[in-house]
Amino acid sequence: MAIEKPILLDVPNELTTERLLLRIPRPGDSKFVWPAVNESQAELRPWMPWAYPQAEQAGVEEFCRRAASNYILREQFHYLLFLQGTETCVGTCGTPRLNWKVPMFEIGYWLRTPHCGRGYMQEAVQAVERMCFDLFRAERIEIRCDARNVRSARVAERAGYTLEGVLRRQERAPSGDMRDTCVYAKIAATT
Repeated sequence: MAIEKPILLDVPNELTTERLLLRIPRPGDSKFVWPAVNESQAELRPWMPWAYPQAEQAGVEEFCRRAASNYILREQFHYLLFLQGTETCVGTCGTPRLNWKVPMFEIGYWLRTPHCGRGYMQEAVQAVERMCFDLFRAERIEIRCDARNVRSARVAERAGYTLEGVLRRQERAPSGDMRDTCVYAKIAATT
């Protein structure tokens, strides 16, 4: 059932997993996010338009401020990922695209390079997914990634998402080349 006035929803500004704190960004949070972005630029550049050809600290601060605003407006939900009990930011996970009329949400993410391969992103995806299904009553959740982005695809698969198809030459990669997009999805359980 569509949510008529999402702005009236009480959406948590923090989510927790066994090893992570997920928190909505605030102005000034670039001091935590920039080191993660800067350390991971080479790995992010092929997939993230904001990292091509080079991410900048001012752009990271702008992201933090827009994410805070979009959270209040209920237009997007981007969470910063911190190792529990620390100020170490290891990436982001959230819903960059959503459709309240369905309701349908797309989960997007990136992880700081030295922290890849430890299951952190699967934890974060599952926390955001729970919020979407339980609080927002999502009918559908998608994860989309470049068909060449094997690490991102593995996260979707390990989190139990089904590859529904590949949209060929669907959009341009940050480099300007055409890319194919894998669409993974989970749908709400029907009773």
